[in-house]
Amino acid sequence: MLSRRHFVLSAATAAATAPLVRAKALDRVRVGVVGLGNQGKYNWGELARKTDADVVAICDVDERMTGDARKQFPKATFYTDYRKMIEAKGLDAVLCATPDHHHFHVTHMALSHGLHAYCEKPLTHTVAEARTLIDLAKAKKLVTQMGTQIHAGDNYRRVVEAVRKGVIGPVKEVHVWVGGAWNGPGKRPDPKPVPAGLDWDLWLGPVAERPYAPEYVPFHWRRYWAFGGGRMADMACHHVDLPFWALDLKHPTKVSAEGSPVNPETGADWIVCKYEFPARGERPPVTLTWYDGDKRPPQLAKLPKWGDGTLFVGQKGMLLADYGRRKLFLDGDTKGSDVAGDGSIPNSVGHHKEWIEAIKNGSPTTCDFAYSGTLTEAVLLGVVSYRSGKPLTWDAAARKTGAAEADALLKKEYRKGWAV
Repeated sequence: MLSRRHFVLSAATAAATAPLVRAKALDRVRVGVVGLGNQGKYNWGELARKTDADVVAICDVDERMTGDARKQFPKATFYTDYRKMIEAKGLDAVLCATPDHHHFHVTHMALSHGLHAYCEKPLTHTVAEARTLIDLAKAKKLVTQMGTQIHAGDNYRRVVEAVRKGVIGPVKEVHVWVGGAWNGPGKRPDPKPVPAGLDWDLWLGPVAERPYAPEYVPFHWRRYWAFGGGRMADMACHHVDLPFWALDLKHPTKVSAEGSPVNPETGADWIVCKYEFPARGERPPVTLTWYDGDKRPPQLAKLPKWGDGTLFVGQKGMLLADYGRRKLFLDGDTKGSDVAGDGSIPNSVGHHKEWIEAIKNGSPTTCDFAYSGTLTEAVLLGVVSYRSGKPLTWDAAARKTGAAEADALLKKEYRKGWAV
């Protein structure tokens, strides 16, 4: 899992309170990493091995998560509160790998302090937060990247090229699915004593006070609406990214989700969500359907059983893709054939390196907040439709759904001391 939080603590108390030393030039980018658990470890490992970045500050509220990072970065200043890490100055950028309910606060504070930002998916916990970060990143002219690492993979690029060059003709229909569910028992777990080394108050951060339970920390927080968004918020930014990119999708006009009975505390057993996107220039309108849990599109009955994936349905045929494979199905073929791209999209130097290189020299990132924030917004609208039980008519300009119950879920209240 991942964590987040405030400043304090270092190899020595003095080191924790002293400002970080600022480098003379940006030949090396000084990064502070917030969240040192599973995904955080992957991220700081990528920075250390593959980029011109120096991890000079690390932060986590759970001492149990810090051992590997402390060994990897023995000279880094350690914090338990990310707010103080950012305020300490001496950073060029911040990488956020916390649970979802802290994504907005870490990233908003970093951008507000003039720091470049990388944030794990989903970019935010609410639709309103996503829009705020899009606007703030644009105003600050800072380099941003969301952690949809598969976007940097060669296979996604070849699929995007093939769809764009029309191998299956105009696409009016897409299906995206993943297995599994981040569901729960439908109630809050029984309180337990807070384990040594965990600052539970900082782990909660902007969320209203509630007792600690091991069902939340360190891993299963995604099952609870207070901290995550179930399977859809977890994985849709990875998988829906592919049709978003290939078809140049932005704001849906209608969103309608169904699923297992809605519970106010914990996530769904399954969700099927239908999005309607308008025409983009000469491209026709697109219907995109998301499936999780045990649900799948009917077309898969006659196609290879690959597990999670994406199916583009065009006038000439279908294109099936997952993270590492792609197959073309034309003229009723059910076995599929190989399909190549045209090389028009250069291979990535690496998702994290894209971000660091952009900070150094102004080169672009492929998942900046203008793109990934809009993707996150669409994904979270599906969660809102499911939780509210309402089909939505999305007015992207006014930021309203047409349903009061749904509008109430576009944002959330923050605990005292965490208002933004």
